[in-house]
Amino acid sequence: MAMTYARFFRNILITKEAVGFPCIRTFATGKAKKGSKGGSADAPKASTLSKEVKSTTVVGANILKDGTDPKILPDSEYPDWLWHLLDKRPALSELRRKNIETLPYEDLKRFVKLDNRARIKENNSVKAKN
Repeated sequence: MAMTYARFFRNILITKEAVGFPCIRTFATGKAKKGSKGGSADAPKASTLSKEVKSTTVVGANILKDGTDPKILPDSEYPDWLWHLLDKRPALSELRRKNIETLPYEDLKRFVKLDNRARIKENNSVKAKN
């Protein structure tokens, strides 16, 4: 029986070589440049932009192929909600300690969202244990 398997595998190897399938997986490796001592070819280079250009445009914000980087506008040109995006918002534990009836609408909406998320996670963990 072992002899049958040996013939079978030998036939597979011979047919793969005849057809030209690679039998061994290899990985491409790049050769190191002569004279380099651990330095990376992808090291960051010094910026070629002047300080004046950096302070008047948003460098790297262009998403169009033929477009240019947008100019920085004065603060009055931007919407009010933009300046509140990074404000700290209360966590669920803080909202639970407060009286729900006196919460402002935005905090109440956040409380409902976070509380629903916590209940869903808890139900999923209970179902996973069973």
